[in-house]
Amino acid sequence: METKPIFNEDIHFEHQQWQRELDFWEDEIKIFKNRLAEILSRSNEKDFLTKLDHFENRFRIHHSKIEAFKQRIHAHELNMSKHYEVGENSMDRVLFDYHKDFREQIQTEREMYNELKKDFYEFMTQFL
Repeated sequence: METKPIFNEDIHFEHQQWQRELDFWEDEIKIFKNRLAEILSRSNEKDFLTKLDHFENRFRIHHSKIEAFKQRIHAHELNMSKHYEVGENSMDRVLFDYHKDFREQIQTEREMYNELKKDFYEFMTQFL
């Protein structure tokens, strides 16, 4: 069975896509947090405030995951650039397996973030 090389350019492209997606999520979270601050004054009902706090916490958790993903992308890019400097333009199996695992984690986070947004919009519809 022939093994095809995994080129750093292909991995770099995927990293760029993820970086843009993470940047977008960050911007969206800022908007959602601003929206939470705006609606805070609309009610002092305990259930409302509890759910507001719940969403603020979920946005904070998601933001910390975004930062961790960005750091991992940066570290992986540095590793690839060091390999490139010594003339290695393809990735070994261990690093590619790491990348595949990272891809799955990004996908899982994408699904969780979409669920968070859906829940937030339902909350907004219910309470406003």
